[in-house]
Amino acid sequence: MRMRTILLLSLLSLACGLTVMSLVVIRSSLQKQIRSNLAADLFHSTVTFQNLQRQRQQLLDREVALLADLPSLKALMTTHDLKTIQDGGVEFWKVSGCDLFALVNASGTVAAVYDNAGLPDRKDLEQQLKRLLDSRSDQRYLLSNHRLYQVSLRPLFFGSEVTGTPLGFVIAGYSIDDRVSRQVREAAAADVIFLAEDKIVSSTLDAQHDLDLQRQGGTIAHRAMEQDLWLGKEHYLAASLAIPTFSEVPVRLLVLKSYDQASIFAMRLNRLLLAQGLLVLIVGTLLALYISGTITRPLDALLAGARALGSGNFDYQLAGGGARELRELTLAFDTMRNQLRQSQQELIESARMAVIGRMASSISHDLRHYLSAIYANAEFLSNPATPSAERDELMGDVQLAVQGMTDVLESLLVFSRTGKSLHPTYESFSALVERAIGLIKIHPEAHSVTIQVEHLPQAEAWMDARMIERAVFNLLINAAQAARSGVQPAVIKVSLVEDSQRIELRITDSGAGVPEAIRKTLFDPFVSDGKRRGIGLGLTIANRIALEHGGRINLEDSHAGHTTFVLSLPRAVLGSLLHTQQDDPASQPSSLV
Repeated sequence: MRMRTILLLSLLSLACGLTVMSLVVIRSSLQKQIRSNLAADLFHSTVTFQNLQRQRQQLLDREVALLADLPSLKALMTTHDLKTIQDGGVEFWKVSGCDLFALVNASGTVAAVYDNAGLPDRKDLEQQLKRLLDSRSDQRYLLSNHRLYQVSLRPLFFGSEVTGTPLGFVIAGYSIDDRVSRQVREAAAADVIFLAEDKIVSSTLDAQHDLDLQRQGGTIAHRAMEQDLWLGKEHYLAASLAIPTFSEVPVRLLVLKSYDQASIFAMRLNRLLLAQGLLVLIVGTLLALYISGTITRPLDALLAGARALGSGNFDYQLAGGGARELRELTLAFDTMRNQLRQSQQELIESARMAVIGRMASSISHDLRHYLSAIYANAEFLSNPATPSAERDELMGDVQLAVQGMTDVLESLLVFSRTGKSLHPTYESFSALVERAIGLIKIHPEAHSVTIQVEHLPQAEAWMDARMIERAVFNLLINAAQAARSGVQPAVIKVSLVEDSQRIELRITDSGAGVPEAIRKTLFDPFVSDGKRRGIGLGLTIANRIALEHGGRINLEDSHAGHTTFVLSLPRAVLGSLLHTQQDDPASQPSSLV
């Protein structure tokens, strides 16, 4: 990644990170504060509801006390006739203005009951009234026919309450409906919902929110502690307050405060922080571009010069400019480049002389050995007293020496020609292997070496036949020399396999194995170990030929009695050699000797 990109990304990441972290910290703090405020508001709302209901209860108690003191109502109750009481009680109900009005005689029988909404189930309401009379408690709520009432109870006496005769009871109350819920909402500054067994009795929410609440009614906790509710897409904080009644159905008040409405300020602050973050990003980008023009661009130019130097181009022109330190760095780099150019030329000359020296030393050693043998045998041959049988043996030694010198010269010629254009023909790889094996069998280095050949498939492909044959020949010569120096008997195993991907030739010898010291440099020129003949070019030439065909030669395994070299050629590259064929006869490699 370029320095300019890293710098730009670093500045942008820093700005983004600070903005996001600020948003997270502020949002978390605001949410905690908003929740704390909402929880306090919910508590005050429930207290406000309780105070409001206490005031309403006191007002209702006074109204019922006034009704109980009316002589006309007492006179009506002295009739003890249920029909008369029911007919006459209507006027008193209308005068009271209550939603629920009931008269109970002294025996506890409900004589008359009146309700603004009608009475679909009068028996249930009478049963709740009787429980109210029997309870003798301060509980003043009734639930009947899915309607909630706040009621007041007052006894009727003929005469004074101390010495008078009991005539019964008068009961009056108001329905806890949507009108009352709205009054509570205005006083408590919160939405309120009265629930009876998770069914809405009265609510200040709209119809859709009521429906959402009814769907999840069973999951709402029955406790005063605040809890989270999602009605539609709006988030609420709610508190639950139990309302005691004489019904077996639990009744409770749910007070809700909108979390979303309370978070409006936080949302505005978030938008402000986002705008500030964008401003920081823009300023950071401009700053990064400025730094890029004064620092990173000159560094890029210097990097391009270093890459050119790495590729061997010592003439690349370096662009100046930038800060003073960068100009000094460019000048120092240019000085270093000139010094490296001079040092490289000296190293190349030194390496050339070293290679020439190694090659001359290796070639002179082998040629002296062969010439000494020819000279000594020639002296014996020139002596007339030398017997005929001995002359034949001396002549054979001379021929071996000539063969050795020929091999040395042939290796040098092939080594100098590798890397030139290939001359591919469509050949059978197995036929090339068989020809190379035939040449090895008559070679002096393969004397007393057994060559075991497994079944050779045709393995036809495009290749330079002479070059591939030379590579196989060199591998076989190397295997024969190694096998003769190892534990007897000397054996070479040759196998050829092919598939749709590649052709692989395996040559295994029974020699002592490749020494560990030369395994990494095995395919370098003039690397040899313990051989009586050769200048160390056989494996080098074979590997170069394989590389020119897109393959390579690997030392697969090597230990005492078992060393395997693998010549691998990919079919995809061999198939493309057809397009590289040239007609220049001068570039054809020499044939095998």
